[in-house]
Amino acid sequence: MFGYRVPAPDEAMLISGGRRGLGGAPFRVVTGHGKFVIPFFRKTRFLTLSMCESEVTETCVTRQGIALHVRAVIAFKVGNDHESIINAGQRFLSDQDQMSVLTGRIFAGHLRAIIGSMTVEEIVTERQKLAAEVLDTSKTEMAKIGLIVDSLQIQSIDDGDAGYIDAMSAPHKAAIQRQAQIAQAQATQASVEAEQEAARKQAEYARQTAVVKAEYSAEVDRAQAQAAQAGPLAQAHAQQEVLAAQTELAQRQAKLRQQQLVAEVVKPAEAEAERVRVLAAAEAQRMKIQAEAAASYDRVALDRMLIDQLPQIVKEAAGGLAGANVNVLNGADGLGEIAAGLVSQGLTILDSVRQNLNGQDPEGPRPGDGRPDDRRPEQSDGNGLLQLPTNRERKSNDGPVDVD
Repeated sequence: MFGYRVPAPDEAMLISGGRRGLGGAPFRVVTGHGKFVIPFFRKTRFLTLSMCESEVTETCVTRQGIALHVRAVIAFKVGNDHESIINAGQRFLSDQDQMSVLTGRIFAGHLRAIIGSMTVEEIVTERQKLAAEVLDTSKTEMAKIGLIVDSLQIQSIDDGDAGYIDAMSAPHKAAIQRQAQIAQAQATQASVEAEQEAARKQAEYARQTAVVKAEYSAEVDRAQAQAAQAGPLAQAHAQQEVLAAQTELAQRQAKLRQQQLVAEVVKPAEAEAERVRVLAAAEAQRMKIQAEAAASYDRVALDRMLIDQLPQIVKEAAGGLAGANVNVLNGADGLGEIAAGLVSQGLTILDSVRQNLNGQDPEGPRPGDGRPDDRRPEQSDGNGLLQLPTNRERKSNDGPVDVD
């Protein structure tokens, strides 16, 4: 709109002409809003409120007489209050670049004054203290011209060719170098130890690998040897089992043969021996009876004695079968036949004794002599002993009774 002016956010609009400003200022200050300005009767100017910078490079002498080249940077601006804007407008409105020049000169003077009261060691080690003191001493002076300082930074301090700062830093440099060397030596030692440890671990790993390979190779060789021996071992075991089976078979055959020999040879021989023993005992008994009868001439007593001895004779005849292996083929009838045969032998022995006592021929009547008894007569062995018929010669109605 014609005649309406609005300042920028970082500017202050100064309107001159007409009424005076605050505090009798020759202009009115407008910030943050617009203002209608009558053309030709009012004049407007703009004062920057933005941040400005001023650089100071100054040679200062310390309390020790050491010349130091100091470089500093000041950040400042026009204050936001009307009083600061009025003070700055009255001084820098026509040439606002003069604010940086004047600020640099002001700070250069304060910087020389403060450095002159300090030592090099304090300046070098306490830069923040130096900047704070410069700011404090310049605040009042800067406020008079409407400026405020936001910051002061000491960028560099140099003593030129004097070498004082270098000499001052030499012990620290030596200590730092020593620490650096120690650190380097420790790092080298750690590196060597790490390399040695790595080499040791590698050697240990190689050893373990070799051991495992050797064990694996030995196991493979052992397995191969066992596999190679498996065939012969299996064959040997099989042969051993065959030999064991053949040995057992031979033992069984020998035992069976032994049993057969006992049944075929020993038992019959024992039965025959027992028969002979029984006959001999009977003959001895007969002779004893004859002797006793002859001594007593008592026929009745002799017959009585024969009758009393008959059970003993039968018992002796039966005893001959005690150790014999008797096979009964017709059951109860076969047992009856055996018992009947034993009684018959006893009676035959008794009859033979009687005939001998009467002076009769022990062989009895010959065949064809008219003997009514069709039984086979007992035979004598020529020595006066009776020979009874064997079990094999007797037969029953149902079958033979075989005595082995």
